[in-house]
Amino acid sequence: MKSNLIKLFSPSINNKEIDVVTKVLKSKFWSSGSGIGNVLEFEKKFCDFTNANECVAVNSGTAALHLALAVSNIDQKEVLVTPLTFVSTIHSIKHNGGIPVFVDIDPKTLCIDPTSLEEKISKNTKAILPVHFGGYPCNLKKIKKIAKNNSLTVVEDAAHACGSSYDNQKIGSLSEFTCFSFHPVKNLAMPKGGAITLNMKNSHDIKNKLNSLRWCGIDNRKGIYYDVTSIGFNYYMDEISASIGLIQLKKLEKMNKRRKKIAQKYSKQILIDNKMPYSNDSSYHLYWIKVKNRTKFIKNMNDAGIEVGIHYKPAHLMKIYMSSVSLPSVDTIWNEIVTLPIYPDLTDNQVEYIIKNTNKFV
Repeated sequence: MKSNLIKLFSPSINNKEIDVVTKVLKSKFWSSGSGIGNVLEFEKKFCDFTNANECVAVNSGTAALHLALAVSNIDQKEVLVTPLTFVSTIHSIKHNGGIPVFVDIDPKTLCIDPTSLEEKISKNTKAILPVHFGGYPCNLKKIKKIAKNNSLTVVEDAAHACGSSYDNQKIGSLSEFTCFSFHPVKNLAMPKGGAITLNMKNSHDIKNKLNSLRWCGIDNRKGIYYDVTSIGFNYYMDEISASIGLIQLKKLEKMNKRRKKIAQKYSKQILIDNKMPYSNDSSYHLYWIKVKNRTKFIKNMNDAGIEVGIHYKPAHLMKIYMSSVSLPSVDTIWNEIVTLPIYPDLTDNQVEYIIKNTNKFV
C-alpha cells in the first residue's frame, strides 16, 4: 500500500489529549479500581450525556457486554443476537453460560430484523442483544415491545453508536443495559475503555454490583479494609484513558457532526443503490456499501491509496460458532459488504477522492 494511504480509521486528537495524559502521568496516579478521579468524573459526564440513570466505566466494550450479561441471569438461557457483529458480542454470551441464537438482519440497515427476532423466541429465551450496526440505531420501538410482551431483558450493543439517537433520545437512555466501546477507532476514542449505562428501577443497586464485578469482586470497602463477595474481573477503567475520554466527550457532538456530513456526501454522491442509508440519528462509526466483486474492488481501492475494510465475517460462519442456521440476508450481504473511511479528520479533498474512486471501481 502507498505511504500516503487514506486510513480506514483514525482517532481525532490534539494537544488537549496530550496535555491531560501528561498531567496524569506526572500525578503517578494511573489506575482507579475504586472508581475515583477522572474515572468517576467521566462516569458522571457520560451518564449526563446519554441521559441514563447510572453509568459504570470499564476497560473495553467487551468487558461492558460481559458484565451486563453477568447480571442478567442468562446461564443456560437463550440470547437472541445478530451474527453480523464483532465476535466479542457472541463471546460475552458464552462467557456467561448463555446460548446465542442467531437472528437475521434488515438488509436496508444491517441491524437485527424484528420479524426474524420474534420468530426465534422460545420458552428458554432470556434476553435480546441488538447491535446498532455502524452506529445506525436498531428499531428499538419494535424490539422493546417484543421484549416487554415476552418478559425479556434488552442489552444493547452500542459499540458503534456513541452519540446516536432513537426517537429523539440518546442511545444509552432507552434500555435496561447499553454497552459502549471506547476503542481507539471508535467515535469517542481512548487507549482502552468502555461503559455500561443503566435504566431500571434498581439501577443504583445494579451499579454497585457492577462496580464490584469490574474490580475482582471487591466489596464492602471500609478504609484500607475490604471484603470479596463474588468472583469478579480486572475490568476497571484507568485514569489515563478516562482523562482522554473527558476531552473526547467534550467534542463528540462536533466530531459526529463531521461524520454525518461525510456520510451525507457518500449517500448522495456514491452512484450505487446498495449502501448505508442516511439518518441524522446515526453516529456513523462505519459507512458500508455492497459490492459484487469485492476482492477486486478492495485491491483497486488499496492500489489507489484508500484503505477499506470488511465488517464482519458473521459469527455463525466461524469455526467456534459454526451453525447451519438459515439467515438469508446475512448470508448474502456479508459476501458483498465493504466499509469506507469515515472519521472527523478526513479532509474534503480526501472525501471527494474516496467517492471518485468508489464510483470508478464499483
